[in-house]
Amino acid sequence: MLLIFFSCSKKKQNIDKEQDSKPLLSVPKEFGVTVKVDAMFLKDVEEWQELKAVDDFLARFKKASQNEVLSNALELESLVKSLKDSVKPILFEVLAFKARINILHNETLRLSDMTFIPAIKAAEVNLQTAKIISAFSAVNSKVNTILLKKHFEDAIEVDVKFIGLDSTQIDSVSKKAINKKFERSLLNKKKSKLLSSEKPKKMKLLPSKKKQE
Repeated sequence: MLLIFFSCSKKKQNIDKEQDSKPLLSVPKEFGVTVKVDAMFLKDVEEWQELKAVDDFLARFKKASQNEVLSNALELESLVKSLKDSVKPILFEVLAFKARINILHNETLRLSDMTFIPAIKAAEVNLQTAKIISAFSAVNSKVNTILLKKHFEDAIEVDVKFIGLDSTQIDSVSKKAINKKFERSLLNKKKSKLLSSEKPKKMKLLPSKKKQE
């Protein structure tokens, strides 16, 4: 009888704990918004639907309760996985960008795991949600950095060797464009120099000496 009473008492305590935690998980919290892709670069990523899908979905987390966050956790993880596996523009096939996507995916996996923890605390959900917001902001910040660099490279007509850029970190498309511009610039200079050298030089006429009488 004592064993049965102890078992029933323990179950009741667990149920009470879960019931006590549920109201706390229903309190809306401001999580803010993620860093966005700059407006001047939106055209560069307009066809990248997986990135847009994650961005749109995270708008739900701007102000949400922990229960709302947890109810969306599995779908969010699925969307981030699609982003991770998507065919990315060639510019973003770099290790630094892939690392940020991996961090984001790991954070969404942790949040989805929390949906299976009965006595999860509101503070734990809040912290994990903030980590996801931060991780996706890091992804968008890297998008902005990569595209800003590309636009800068496309706008200049100078060899990367003379401006101190690490050419190994520049994608092949941009590097090829820079080199072509530089080669054209050199060719034009050579032509100009050649034309100037072919112009007939004016001969200076010396004044004739008067014969001495």
